[in-house]
Amino acid sequence: MIKITETILRDAHQSLIATRLTTEQMIPILETLDNIGYHALECWGGATFDASLRFLNENPWVRLRILRKHIKKTKLQMLLRGQNVLGYKHYPDDVVEEFVKRSIGNGIDIIRIFDALNDIRNIEKALVTTKKEGGHAQAAISYTTSPVHTVESYKILARDMVQLGADSICIKDMSGLLTPYDAAELVTAIKSVIKDVPLEVHSHCTSGLASMTYLKAIEAGADIIDTAISPFASGTSQPPTEPFVAMLQNTPYDTGLNLNQLDKITQYFAPLREQALKSGLMDPKILGVDINTLVYQVPGGMLSNLVSQLKIQNALDKFEDVLKEVPRVREDLGYPPLVTPTSQMVGTQAVLNVLMGERYKMVPKEIKEYVRGMYGRPAVPIKEEIVRKIIGDQEVITCRPADLLEPMLETERNKIKVYLEEEEDILTHALFPQVAETFFQSRQARKYKIESKLIDEQEKVYPV
Repeated sequence: MIKITETILRDAHQSLIATRLTTEQMIPILETLDNIGYHALECWGGATFDASLRFLNENPWVRLRILRKHIKKTKLQMLLRGQNVLGYKHYPDDVVEEFVKRSIGNGIDIIRIFDALNDIRNIEKALVTTKKEGGHAQAAISYTTSPVHTVESYKILARDMVQLGADSICIKDMSGLLTPYDAAELVTAIKSVIKDVPLEVHSHCTSGLASMTYLKAIEAGADIIDTAISPFASGTSQPPTEPFVAMLQNTPYDTGLNLNQLDKITQYFAPLREQALKSGLMDPKILGVDINTLVYQVPGGMLSNLVSQLKIQNALDKFEDVLKEVPRVREDLGYPPLVTPTSQMVGTQAVLNVLMGERYKMVPKEIKEYVRGMYGRPAVPIKEEIVRKIIGDQEVITCRPADLLEPMLETERNKIKVYLEEEEDILTHALFPQVAETFFQSRQARKYKIESKLIDEQEKVYPV
């Protein structure tokens, strides 16, 4: 029997409409989702936290509590960037520990933990804390291809993750690079060392291969696959849920899910898809197959970001040059997988290299920090000439980056005393200080308006 994790509440709309589904749009379908029999509902983490604050004026913690209130049977899952938490840099251990604790306390059951460099030191604190708090700790392998990313290297990584205490392993193919027969080989190899520990496969349809990849992974022994209900599937999202349920019926891999029940979810989200297409929120371009994903190993979201950067500089004619530069920068930096935050960093550096007409003439702060070792250890050491070109004589650290960071929760508490309404506010501000303050100010204004309205209504009933 194959289990299914449904991504409609997180990665599906993150991939297709920039994480713009609101909590209000989710609420009417939550109980139906809960009754399907999914292994889990991925509903939080990733970009949802930032997007809720920045674009929807929503408190992501309130969203999580609402989801938990309506979803009583099915496990809730989130995506965590290890020591990056949900931000774009490393945070000290006190932030990681408190964030995991509060996530589980507010309703999360499964935390999928990954590191952009597959540096196991960067997932350890989150993994250990998840288990301590009674959650299910899933360690995710950020899948990529390069001369050093081999089946054997992934096999060793999976083994090490289980030895660290992972309750399950996920092959996280964020760019849609995993091909069907490679998936069969990889799943077979990983299952040989993790034994009875569940193995989940996550991919995107960007290259057009994901559904076939899933099938070969299932045949090779994968236990769980990530799918999205069809209105928000395919393109840069996950393969659609319904076809897999239909295909696997009456086979040893039968999911046990009911197509008629799933159709209620399909019918609910279909108008939301049409609305997103008409408004331009969902770009038809991202719904097709983009073979550049395989050629340049660039995820769909990274492609759109590169286009945006070049448009701002009136240099869209340089797009092909930038695409060719991305793999070169990636090789220079030790072949990092292209996932947040490394995808943004490599992409920006490729754009700068092309526009400046000289490689590494201009280098962003994040790349300098990366080369210094502040994001962790790349798959292969960065060549000395690249190190010198980017950071000169600065020292490269070899310790776990978070060991150099001072605790920050108490400092954050003092910074937001005037806004503080719940303990989670401290974490929100620690991750996204400027966005959080804007949200807190808006929240106070809304609260003041509501209180003023109540006072006005009371004065009408009980005039002074």
